[in-house]
Amino acid sequence: MPNTTSPSTLLEALHWRYATKKFDPARKLPVETLETLKQAAVLAPSSYGLQPWKILLVTDAAVRAKLRAASWNQPQITDASHLFVFAIKKEMGEAEINAYIQRISEVRHARVEALAGYRDMMVGMVVNGPLKPVINDWSKRQAYIGLGTLLAAAALLGVDACPMEGFDPAQYDEILGLPAQKLAATVVATVGYRAADDPAAAMPKVRFDVKDVVINV
Repeated sequence: MPNTTSPSTLLEALHWRYATKKFDPARKLPVETLETLKQAAVLAPSSYGLQPWKILLVTDAAVRAKLRAASWNQPQITDASHLFVFAIKKEMGEAEINAYIQRISEVRHARVEALAGYRDMMVGMVVNGPLKPVINDWSKRQAYIGLGTLLAAAALLGVDACPMEGFDPAQYDEILGLPAQKLAATVVATVGYRAADDPAAAMPKVRFDVKDVVINV
């Protein structure tokens, strides 16, 4: 069993976090914290474990300035310590399935031949089956699981973050050269530390009561 966070600590962190509107551009994430957030996002669950997305960690100031222009000039894009861009894989074919099977073989010391049944099942569902016509939407849902894991991990580490859909995906794809990589920008997270004068930080979190959201069946 891992060392666990107490229920009160977890809820305190989630109450503390908010979609940060104003970051302190002078404060940067420590290397260890950034590496932890990257690993947390990679450890997010995904259907079959296929991870049909990649994360672009954008650090180049000139590139981020272009992305800000493609994000309706929202300052978080350039002011946050780091910018995470979740991009789905535009192609999910047998090559991607085979790469995952190879990874399972490496990590679990299993023979590739012994994984043939699992491989064929995934090919039957993802490549040739019911997921094929909706594969991009399916991949986007997986990317959002990664985003949610990143946001929760940031909160537990005392790091601010802002999930963002307010950008032009086509412009992001062009600026980041994603078509050549067969990727498509899906959702963004800016990560860093809130500015001391961000008025949104002091606003009470507004959520419906648990009894109005959770239905006991």
